[in-house]
Amino acid sequence: MVFRKLPGVSASGMGLRLSQKFVFLLFLSGLVTLCFGALFFLPDSVRLKRIFLSKTETQPVTVGSGSENDAREHLKRPKDQDHPRGMASVKGETSTKLKSLSRKPSVSHEATEERLAGGKAQEDLTLPRSKTESASEKATSADHAASSDTFSYVKFKRCLLKPPLGSDGGKPSDPQTNERREKVKEMMKFAWDNYKQYAWGKNELRPLTKNGHIGNMFGGLRGASIIDSLDTLYIMGLMDEYKDAKEWVQTNLDLNSNGEASLFEVNIRYVGGLLSAYYLTGEELFKSKVLELGEKLLPAFNTPTGIPRGVINLGSGTSWSWGWASAGSSILAEFGTLHLEFVHLTELSNNPIYTEKVMNIRKLLNKIEKPHGLYPNFLSPVSGNWVQHHVSIGGLGDSFYEYLIKSYLMSDKTDDDAKKMYYSALEAIEANLVQKSPGGLTYMAEWRGGILDHKMGHLACFSGGMIGIGADDGAAEKRQHYLDLAAEITHTCHESYTRSATKLGPEAFRFDSGAEATATRLSDRYYILRPEVIESYMYMWRLTHDPKYREWGWEAVEALEQHCRVEFGFSGIRDVYTMTVSHDNMQQSFFLSETLKYLYLLFSDDDLLPLEDWVFNTEAHPLPIIRKSCLQDEATQDKTVSE
Repeated sequence: MVFRKLPGVSASGMGLRLSQKFVFLLFLSGLVTLCFGALFFLPDSVRLKRIFLSKTETQPVTVGSGSENDAREHLKRPKDQDHPRGMASVKGETSTKLKSLSRKPSVSHEATEERLAGGKAQEDLTLPRSKTESASEKATSADHAASSDTFSYVKFKRCLLKPPLGSDGGKPSDPQTNERREKVKEMMKFAWDNYKQYAWGKNELRPLTKNGHIGNMFGGLRGASIIDSLDTLYIMGLMDEYKDAKEWVQTNLDLNSNGEASLFEVNIRYVGGLLSAYYLTGEELFKSKVLELGEKLLPAFNTPTGIPRGVINLGSGTSWSWGWASAGSSILAEFGTLHLEFVHLTELSNNPIYTEKVMNIRKLLNKIEKPHGLYPNFLSPVSGNWVQHHVSIGGLGDSFYEYLIKSYLMSDKTDDDAKKMYYSALEAIEANLVQKSPGGLTYMAEWRGGILDHKMGHLACFSGGMIGIGADDGAAEKRQHYLDLAAEITHTCHESYTRSATKLGPEAFRFDSGAEATATRLSDRYYILRPEVIESYMYMWRLTHDPKYREWGWEAVEALEQHCRVEFGFSGIRDVYTMTVSHDNMQQSFFLSETLKYLYLLFSDDDLLPLEDWVFNTEAHPLPIIRKSCLQDEATQDKTVSE
């Protein structure tokens, strides 16, 4: 072999360079070995995996900031600033019931972020969709596109037992009750008018500064307050306002966003809001929008277990877990608060994929071991195992349990699996979490690896209503017990209101160190227009017709008017224990969707959205009970007539 001698380079110099090359190649091979070892053998090498395995995916951006404790209502929310019982229900700016959930912010907004739980979304690995999988999913969608119109709104209406709006819009015969109902309607119009004037098209209104708030929980989607208000405006008979909202959906609701969204919050607010608007009005606009949005949520389920991750880019389909969630886990109240909406997406689209996704979640939960029969709040979407044993009926866990009993009721009491899961969970909750204070108050403690934390969150106050609506379908000998338990919990939550100076309840209250139903930490003293206590009042009124629930609801109306109503809308407050209130400058969308709707229903006759026909999702959007036998009979009759 002949080498051409380069000018000025000696043989010894060439030898030195060859030696350097050898050392360099040795170093490079070691580096490559190290990188690939990290890529394929370390459990959390997410960033490397994204670099090598998902070339077409873009890196997610920061979704928020916060810690696990700042995580939402629900997550059911918290319901946070950006929205927030949520992730259930976890549930600064906005980031439960959950809500979660969410769905909490700086003093002015920190509080609201718990529901949604801010935090930089952890870049957890999203399995790249194989060409085969993508093709099959597209084929599934295409196969059902042609049959998506098989849902008949006319047949659906014939299967309702009663008119959705009652004989007279639910107007009560008692003059005082009707006057109170009209007051709630005025509050809704006031909140809506100010939103329209100062924040139209934004997600929420900042009433003190008279501007809109967008937040980062909805992936670039806009108009959260509009979507959340559609059904409330409609049932209140505010038709001009409803028509404005409908027109905005038609002309301005752009679902082609490319931002990072909370799967939980988009589902309960946007999917739930559009579904209820369609079922109440029959407007095809809402149906087409919700089916378009539902399809964008499916990639979140592309994980080894089928358990969806909490954050999804609605444009690219990339998903990942919240940065504050333990070890890249998914949140019980978030992945457990999809069932109602996804079953209805299947009903409207005639595409089974939505129901299959949520049934797969249930299948996994039934298979894995539950400590003491309880469901911890964190589950790995990769391994399918619990990440830590923290159990809560409030933020992070709440609406999972709510959706079990409501799935049973919404199935026209045919979903026996949901029924079994709910009553088994309730039995474990009673055995491990339900406590009685020295003062006689019944409350739901939290469970941390076998150690009780004697704290109850505002988000957990939905449980009075939940246990109430499930009382009749429990074991015969326990039905009265469940109704009594529901009443006791609702009473405790009412006490958390009456023991504050403003007569509004704190974000969380404790039962230790001599305290009962009061917040002992400064960080728990805020109120962000949450609905859970009023929600339980409404259900308990419908179940018992005990007049105290309407009186308690009116107390809440008076407190809201005195402390939360400002010149240009309604705002949460930072400390319920002082009469010199400091407002957080946020009119949450769930205030319009839930708080005011539940108050309006509380002061209405029971035939307005009767519970025989409707269940409410965790954002208070009414969804109809699915009467399969009736729908099939209707289809058979129509076929016979046509023949």
